[in-house]
Amino acid sequence: MQNRSNTTAQFISSIVSVTGVGSVCYLFSDFIGYRSVALILLLTVSLLAMRLRLYPVLLAALLSALIWDFFFIPPRYTFHINSYEDVLMLAMYFIVALLNGVLTARIRFFEKLAREKEAKHQTLELYDTLFDALSHELRTPISTILGASDHLLSEDKNLPDKDRKSLVLEIMHASERLNLLTENLLNMSRLESGFIRPKADWCDLSELIYTVVNRLEDSLSTHRIQVSLPENLPLVKLDFGLTEQVLHNLLINAVKHTPQNSLIRISAHAQQQQCTIEVSDSGNGFADTDLPHIFEKFYRSRNAGPGGVGLGLSIAKGFVEAQGGTITVESLPGTGAYFRISIPAELNYLKPENDD
Repeated sequence: MQNRSNTTAQFISSIVSVTGVGSVCYLFSDFIGYRSVALILLLTVSLLAMRLRLYPVLLAALLSALIWDFFFIPPRYTFHINSYEDVLMLAMYFIVALLNGVLTARIRFFEKLAREKEAKHQTLELYDTLFDALSHELRTPISTILGASDHLLSEDKNLPDKDRKSLVLEIMHASERLNLLTENLLNMSRLESGFIRPKADWCDLSELIYTVVNRLEDSLSTHRIQVSLPENLPLVKLDFGLTEQVLHNLLINAVKHTPQNSLIRISAHAQQQQCTIEVSDSGNGFADTDLPHIFEKFYRSRNAGPGGVGLGLSIAKGFVEAQGGTITVESLPGTGAYFRISIPAELNYLKPENDD
């Protein structure tokens, strides 16, 4: 139904455009001459051919030829033409107008095919990249869980408690990796469907940051963590869960892309109705070619190590923007990566009660 309405609108646009231009030319026909009118009408058909489909353009070509013949070629107000030269000009005009419309429509058609082919190629490349990444991300923890479970279920009753605990820890870490991948895929689905609806409430930034740090205690154990928070940090009104996930993804990203025992810094402050959280590391940072694409879905730097499907930073950006905020990244040689989150939020400075 919509396609039919669009086609009808194009036919109407074709008729209105040609008759409108013809009417204007008729008012000035004594000054510009009827041969100049043919060029103006041909230009009109050319412009329509750049925007409309083939059949509306063909209608414009036919209608413009009839208008030129009836209203402009002597004798006027009749389709009879006295001069053979004018007959030839009308025939050539009609042929040129038709060819112009057909060729322009064909060019637009092939351009559309080229765009669709390119889009399909990009989709296939994205699918292959995602499939390879997911295959690796799923295969590794699943193999770990199966292997460790097989050892635990084996009939070897002399398995030392130390080894048994190590196998249980392997299963736990592999399960956490699978859970993170599942959460990222579900969160990306929620973002793309527009399902994210922030629920702002009063929260303590210090509590939010240390909740994430404590939850990632095992992952962060290979790095040095420095948390810098000002005194008398006010309460802020934002979505605790979404912001917590943003910080979680930034810290996981920092751990993956920096050497062991390197420093990861977290700081936060709130002022002028704005909450700011900063995460920086002392790794190698990002290449200049990577910076414009850091927050793109499924994007992974060529220098990135194994693991990950390129969703963490994209989700972080989506969750920040869902709260009306912004997230930026900078990378300076020798100083690592620096992420800055800014979220508009109400502030509440609680004053301690006076002691009696």
